[in-house]
Amino acid sequence: MQLATTAAVVTGGASGLGAATAATLAAKGATVYALDLPGSIERAPSVEGVTYLATDVCDPEQVEASVATAASGDAPLRTVVNCAGIVTSQRILGRSGHHDLGLFARTVQVNLVGTFNVLTLAAARIAETEPDADGQRGVIVNTASVAAFEGQVGQAAYAASKGGIVGLNISAARDLAQHGIRVNTIAPGIVDTPMLAQVTEEFRAGLAKGVPFPQRLARPDEYAQLAVFLVEHDYINGEVVRMDGALRMAPR
Repeated sequence: MQLATTAAVVTGGASGLGAATAATLAAKGATVYALDLPGSIERAPSVEGVTYLATDVCDPEQVEASVATAASGDAPLRTVVNCAGIVTSQRILGRSGHHDLGLFARTVQVNLVGTFNVLTLAAARIAETEPDADGQRGVIVNTASVAAFEGQVGQAAYAASKGGIVGLNISAARDLAQHGIRVNTIAPGIVDTPMLAQVTEEFRAGLAKGVPFPQRLARPDEYAQLAVFLVEHDYINGEVVRMDGALRMAPR
C-alpha cells in the first residue's frame, strides 16, 4: 500500500514508539495525526507532517472525534498504528498482599480495550474509503509485547493485556478482510524508550546483555521501520511479528 497522499493515525504518538512511527510515516508522505494525552503532547517535538490531537484511547467519544478529523481531509485514512499503552508491575501475591484489582483492570483497559476502541472506530472510517486496484482500503498495526508469550514475575496485568492483543490479531484480520483492511501486530522486546531513561546505565547494560543478538536494546526507529514494512507489504495479514533480537524472557 502506498503511504504518500494518505492519512495515518498513530496512538501514543507524542513519544517513544509512537513518535518514531509518526515521524517515519510523515517522511513517507503521509499526513499523520498523532493521538496522545495532553500532558504528553505538551512535551512532544514539532514534526513536519504530524498533527497532535489530545485523545484518551479509552474514551470512545474522543477517539471518534480524532479519527473523524483524520478522515475529514482530502487524503484518505489508510493507516492506523496503535502504540498507546502503560507498563505496570505487581505480583499476584506479594509482601503487601494480593494484586490490586483496579491496577489490573486499568492496565487491560488502556492496553487492550484502548487498542480495540481505536481499531474499531478507525476501521469504520477506513471502510468508507474507495479501495485500491487490489481491493485494499487500509492497514492497522497493533502493539503487543514479548511479555504476551513470556510474562515475567510481576507482569500478570501487563502480560494479560498484551496477550489479549495477540489473541485479537487473527480474529480482527478475518473480521476486517471483507472490508479490505489488513491487521498485523508487532511484539517488541526491550526497546530504548523514555521509560527506560529513568533507570541506571548499569541496569540498561544488564538488559542489553540478555539479548542474544544484536546484544543491545532495540531503538524506536526500528519499531517504526517494521510498522511501515507491515503497512507497505500487501500480503502480510493476521501476523504477529516479534522484534526482540531472539530474546526469550526469563522468569525475572
